Amino acid sequence: MEKTVACTINARELKVKEGITVLEAALEAGIKIPTLCYHKELEPYGACRICLVEVVKKGWPSLEPACLYKVFDGLIVNTDTERVRKTRTILFELMLARCPASEKIKTLAAEYGVTQTRITLKPGKENCILCGLCVRACAEVSRRHAISYSGRGGRRRIQTPFDELAESCVGCGACAHVCPTGVIRIEEAE
Repeated sequence: MEKTVACTINARELKVKEGITVLEAALEAGIKIPTLCYHKELEPYGACRICLVEVVKKGWPSLEPACLYKVFDGLIVNTDTERVRKTRTILFELMLARCPASEKIKTLAAEYGVTQTRITLKPGKENCILCGLCVRACAEVSRRHAISYSGRGGRRRIQTPFDELAESCVGCGACAHVCPTGVIRIEEAE
């Protein structure tokens, strides 16, 4: 028999399965928490931080990624406080600065009132938000490891080994299937 725990999300008392994440508990209860790097078939990673929620521990609130944070008995979570909204607003501004043409980012950002960004990045903007879903799908689903991260900071990106076609890639399309921004596309060979 599954063990359950009692937790509170947005003042709603819930009984949920022990060991699930705050995001999974919220989804089961119909509570919306935005995500970009989460996929139910992949291990949680917490890269995008859009799912940050306010967790109250011993009377003190802290911001935690809902996709990684496990529920426990007595947990109190707030998903839409002023602090959470301000943090998401800043994150969306950063994503808009990096990915100004991404329709997914524009749509999500607009839900938080973000239509412009105060942040200026160097020319050569991309539409990859570096969520890592493609890397994780390639490693966890197809077990090919044909793509990975390279670089650090502003130079971080997703690439194949040595920027060449990876011999391990079988064209399964798992990376394109999970990409939240549509940057990865599978092209038919001519």
